[in-house]
Amino acid sequence: MKHIKIAAGLAHVNYGRIADVVKEVSNAGVDYIHSDAADMHDLQNMKLMGGHQIIAGIRPETECPIECHIYTVSMDKMFIEQIYDAGANMLIIPAEHFIGAQLAYIINWCRERKIKVGLTLGCYTPLCFVEESIYDIDRLHIVTHGVDETDGKDNWGWRKSAIDLVKRARKMIDEKNPNCELAIDGGLRADNMEKLIECNPDVIVLSSAIFKDPDGVVSGYKKCREAIDKAAEKFGLE
Repeated sequence: MKHIKIAAGLAHVNYGRIADVVKEVSNAGVDYIHSDAADMHDLQNMKLMGGHQIIAGIRPETECPIECHIYTVSMDKMFIEQIYDAGANMLIIPAEHFIGAQLAYIINWCRERKIKVGLTLGCYTPLCFVEESIYDIDRLHIVTHGVDETDGKDNWGWRKSAIDLVKRARKMIDEKNPNCELAIDGGLRADNMEKLIECNPDVIVLSSAIFKDPDGVVSGYKKCREAIDKAAEKFGLE
């Protein structure tokens, strides 16, 4: 049975206890720590979330790879140097803002520091944005949440168009860059992931499903791990 990795997303964590909860969820068994950062543009409900400062703070608390998922319209070499010095292992940036020559520089700067590179397809961004770059990235990261079934804060549903998108992304990766991870992120919880797991992702990013679980962080992780493994077995994923 395929082991689909879980990335614990810090979007909905209590930042006042971030070191403790990162240690707790790492010990529970997550595969990645997923640190979100945002400017004033893309992630309107979570402006100015942490970047390298947060990564530097949690790096001593976990042996898991840390990925910096940044929602921003600009990027420079200094930022990459900062997250590298802080201990990040992957940089994930929005495909809609980084396409063309600028992306080549970013990939090169990351390669020089042995930082992996991911590209995000945000809400309603078409798959064609990564047709050329898919050969050279380490992850294709698909944001799956939509605008329905949400309380506007912690709990979001995923948009139904995501199934078709993830299926097409899986096919593209298998044909052009099998070493690239396919990740899904947004609106996913233990009770609603099955149809997207059937699309065969490699990584699932979970935030409120883990950190807002009424029974605690470890319980949230275990519920999601069980649901993912059950679906992977059901669909015969290898």
